Amino acid sequence: MTRLDQATAQMFATMTLGHVGREYPNHLSHALDGPEDARTPAELHPVFYGSFDWHSCVHGWWQLLRLIRLYPDMPVVAEVRARADAILVPDKIAAEIAYIQRPSAGGFERPYGWAWLLALHDEASRHDAGWADALEPLARFLAARFRGFLPRLTYPLRVGTHFNTGFALTLAWDWAEGRDEELRALIADVVPGWFAKDCDCQAWEPGGDEFLSPALTEALVMSRVLDDAAFRAWFDGFLPRVGQGEPVTLFTPAIVSDRNDGKIAHLDGLNLSRAWCWRTIAAKLGPDHPVAARAETAAADHLAASLPHIGDNYMGEHWLATFALLALAA
Repeated sequence: MTRLDQATAQMFATMTLGHVGREYPNHLSHALDGPEDARTPAELHPVFYGSFDWHSCVHGWWQLLRLIRLYPDMPVVAEVRARADAILVPDKIAAEIAYIQRPSAGGFERPYGWAWLLALHDEASRHDAGWADALEPLARFLAARFRGFLPRLTYPLRVGTHFNTGFALTLAWDWAEGRDEELRALIADVVPGWFAKDCDCQAWEPGGDEFLSPALTEALVMSRVLDDAAFRAWFDGFLPRVGQGEPVTLFTPAIVSDRNDGKIAHLDGLNLSRAWCWRTIAAKLGPDHPVAARAETAAADHLAASLPHIGDNYMGEHWLATFALLALAA
């Protein structure tokens, strides 16, 4: 499979409904300011307590809302809407804001969780429901955190995990359109400042626990902030041999040796996110670019390597369908 269909969407949504409200097992990223902070995940996070960790629960909800918009006749739609109506409400969101305002939570979920919350708010705004209104104060709060953080971030984070700058700013850029011109202008300034001079990327990846491609997420965010001609000129210097299928690492799916290991299982996410990146970048470059055909083949190869395994183990089940959706719907 290389494109999303309703049967797959129903399968993804059913899987995700099974974990957005599942509290345990749970991996908390939680600093205690005092003994009163020793509480359960659901007490700390009345909205995003499921899916093993906060950010996976956020993008699990993004996935559910995106799926019911794409396929409004799915059998699971009524259940998704009912559960969203019950949990995406102002008082619960206010408790999430209060948590992030704690003195020790300044770096909580920075930048991955921040970016996914903005993406969730953006998706919620496309629905005729009160979800976006409930989420907006949290989205605005985290957008302000981005505006405060980016001027202090002297260097980008080129890693292939949650701290990756290119991925987070791609989502933030999309959310900010028409909502936060100050944030858009800031991203448009810092991204070329970090990446404009990069050339002849060797793409020494993947790392053993990466779910994002440092090379392709850099290209992804540059494709957002540059116009078509400028991006094509930059990309041709950044990856000058992609027409010949080099660097080979970017066209070769990662091997996942143990899907019971949560870190190694990240590599399934790498395969899925690379498929999304290749399709998105190739669309920006246009069908006449030398990478176009290779990008579609690479996307299909990466999907084939990992799509059959998204439900093999809870270490993948709690998050991989989100990246599968990005790739299949690209």
